[in-house]
Amino acid sequence: MKVLLLGGYGGFGARIARRLAAAGHEVLVAGRSREKAERFCEGQPSLTPLGLDRDLGLAAALAEHRPFALIDAAGPFQGTGYDVAQACIAAGCHYLDIADGREFVGGIGVLDEAALAAGVAVIAGASSVPALSGAVVRELAVGVERISAVEMAISASNRATAGPSVTKAIFSYIGKAIPLWRGRRPHTGHGWQDLQRLDFSITGEATLRGRVVGLADVPDLALLPERLPGRPAVTFRAGTELAVQNLALWLASWPVRWGWLADLSRFVPLVLRAQKLTSGFGSDRSGMMVRLFGLAGGRRVERRWTLIASGGDGPEIPGLAAAILVDRLAAGSIAPGARDAGELLALAEFEPAFSALAIRHEATEWPQPAALYERVLGARFLAMPASVRAMHGVLRDDGASGRGTVTRGNNPVARLVAAVFGFPAEGEHVLHVSFTEKDGAETWTRDFSGNRFTSELSQHGEHLVERFGLLRFGFHLEADDRGLAMHLKRWWLGPVPLPLALAPRSLAREWEADGRFQFDVPIALPLVGTVVHYRGWLERK
Repeated sequence: MKVLLLGGYGGFGARIARRLAAAGHEVLVAGRSREKAERFCEGQPSLTPLGLDRDLGLAAALAEHRPFALIDAAGPFQGTGYDVAQACIAAGCHYLDIADGREFVGGIGVLDEAALAAGVAVIAGASSVPALSGAVVRELAVGVERISAVEMAISASNRATAGPSVTKAIFSYIGKAIPLWRGRRPHTGHGWQDLQRLDFSITGEATLRGRVVGLADVPDLALLPERLPGRPAVTFRAGTELAVQNLALWLASWPVRWGWLADLSRFVPLVLRAQKLTSGFGSDRSGMMVRLFGLAGGRRVERRWTLIASGGDGPEIPGLAAAILVDRLAAGSIAPGARDAGELLALAEFEPAFSALAIRHEATEWPQPAALYERVLGARFLAMPASVRAMHGVLRDDGASGRGTVTRGNNPVARLVAAVFGFPAEGEHVLHVSFTEKDGAETWTRDFSGNRFTSELSQHGEHLVERFGLLRFGFHLEADDRGLAMHLKRWWLGPVPLPLALAPRSLAREWEADGRFQFDVPIALPLVGTVVHYRGWLERK
């Protein structure tokens, strides 16, 4: 088939061109520089150079060459429209792109009616995300009845330096607000913040250790929560191999977040020059990881897929899906219409390409420990009402919404203490509680009408321990078919035990009524009286 490839001599486009040519397709390698296209195509009979400015001569080029499909590998796709796809529809030509722009990929469905009428397929995101990532997630999700979280990350080899389009795309969202779904409600992150250090490990391969990755804005953040059972929290992080580069981007993200700079696009030429200067450092190994947390047959599990690309083959990965989809289109196995690529391919379809490259991948399953409250309570956990058990079955990410009533003490000392701990104002409140779980500990963020306060919970022997800053409180838990009661038995300032006689007075209770989780939490101080008393109900939706 004849394929018109925009950006065909660029970093990703060149790899797609060679892959299509090897599969027997005739490829028109198009770009604004005819000279660069000719230089790239020299000596390769299946590649034909074409000087083309897509903003000016695309319709004429489509009419003249009548390609079976067009692949847009030029980018960037952030903040752009669908002019190229619309031109393809008008010409009766299939359209694909390697876009990773969230709004661009997520909105491609607006062209569905026109694509159906023209009898062509319009496919956005035929790249690492959401095509490959979507295939991996679906593979991991088989047999999982409820998914609570999906966490993805890509760490690129330092020698696989990003070109101008990729760098512009990344810099378009660094420091900018990124809509997320966390705690079972909308949440806001910021580009290249929320840094993590990750190890990418595969049996028989040297581990990629301590790779730093930051929050990236990709289509999966919007697509996956709607497509998976349980509507899980989804995060995606990306980074380069060298930690210093990621830390520099993290520092640069703050002026954008604070509103001092509109974006970092003006610094792209400087960064590209810096990349060339540092390209000799690091390795030629890249990694990708997808972690899925959920309940499979009632078991708490993490399913993890890890890929390691060596020998500089990492940059091949973003172009694999487009080549596979062209073959699928040629075989007539993709129906007309406009859609993203997130549900079109199975992981097995990537295997032939992986096996021909220095790429290895594997999937593993990791049993997860029982939830925190279940570990503390043991068999008594199962005696509690269903809604109470569900509220304390946190695996990685969860949340609940409801209503709360708050009473505050009038004593000046009580008001000072309440202010220090960030307790909510007195009155009726819309309430949301977000739960995050990691390594067996939980973080609870309570939001009373926008007033948030957070505590961390863990196990200390037979006690449940709740930490507010330097103060920790140890509770003995009583549980039966009526619900849960928490009796304060110990407290500490840092590592130092404090006298129980001076401890706050608190007997928190939880139970079920009208099918809902109910709570009542009074907190008082000796000689001072009530500090705060909050009660209400929550539902997990």
